Amino acid sequence: MNERELSPVSLDDPGKNEPIMGIGLCLSGGGYRAMLFHLGVIADPSTGTKTKNIELAKQSIDIIALLGEKTKGNLTEEEDGMLKSLLYDLRMIYVKETQ
Repeated sequence: MNERELSPVSLDDPGKNEPIMGIGLCLSGGGYRAMLFHLGVIADPSTGTKTKNIELAKQSIDIIALLGEKTKGNLTEEEDGMLKSLLYDLRMIYVKETQ
């Protein structure tokens, strides 16, 4: 690890030591898997069964879209691209699963 990774975030100078965890890490990890679970794409690891909760999946997709709107202009190019790609993929899965 380098010094930047070990340094705490400075409240006096927020840009000095940015947090390591970005929006991409938040969305690509457990959040994405949870949405796939709600869409019935992946099985519940504890039971091995696939169940759908379309309403919860739609709500989660809408929240991610809102997050994209609220962070517009404040994301890196990579984060913005990841968010758009994630939303596109989830929306396409949602359409497929609701037909």
